[in-house]
Amino acid sequence: MTYKADEDYDYLFKVVVIGDSGVGKTNLLSRFSRNEFSTESKSTIGVEFATRTISVDDKLVKAQIWDTAGQERYRAITSAYYRGAAGALIVYDVTRHITFENVERWLKELKNHTDQNVVIMLVGNKADLRHIRSVPLEDAQAFAQREKAFFVETSALEAMNVENAFTEVLTQIYHVVSKKMLDVGDDPSAVPKGRNIKIGEGDDAQASKKAGCCSDG
Repeated sequence: MTYKADEDYDYLFKVVVIGDSGVGKTNLLSRFSRNEFSTESKSTIGVEFATRTISVDDKLVKAQIWDTAGQERYRAITSAYYRGAAGALIVYDVTRHITFENVERWLKELKNHTDQNVVIMLVGNKADLRHIRSVPLEDAQAFAQREKAFFVETSALEAMNVENAFTEVLTQIYHVVSKKMLDVGDDPSAVPKGRNIKIGEGDDAQASKKAGCCSDG
């Protein structure tokens, strides 16, 4: 397969976006990957992909971001969805406390299906709705600290901290992978599956090129 110049990258990392339905996962994804926001969002059905390449320490890091529905009826795709994920954003809505309470369940599911070194970012979305906030900033910070996760509040609508959230996850994944490669004597074959440097031809390569649409998960 021949890649165009703008598709060249040094690393490809799979990142999953999880959380209850309606917290704004898909709009976070579309804001980061295409700088778009849709007020006409519908619930995501199944799985959607988006990709974007950023620079980390002079390396081109391509993110393959997976977005899926938060509804229980789509749980059958769990293992395939998480397989090979090097990072995750667990999203809740700062105006709906139940979505924050459910973060613990999402975190447990994530840890059950991923490598112990998975990079986790807790994301409090819809921070622009300050007047109807129901999740105190301090509570989320304390939870993230306890679980050794990164934390940020975002607004996909206002594009607040969306770039920071994804970039931080990708940067931390890169540092984990770099350290592993040093630990194993710079042998790329020893890097855990899903953190490898490139995907080859076939379904995975095609999947990485599919862009998600503008529905809201």
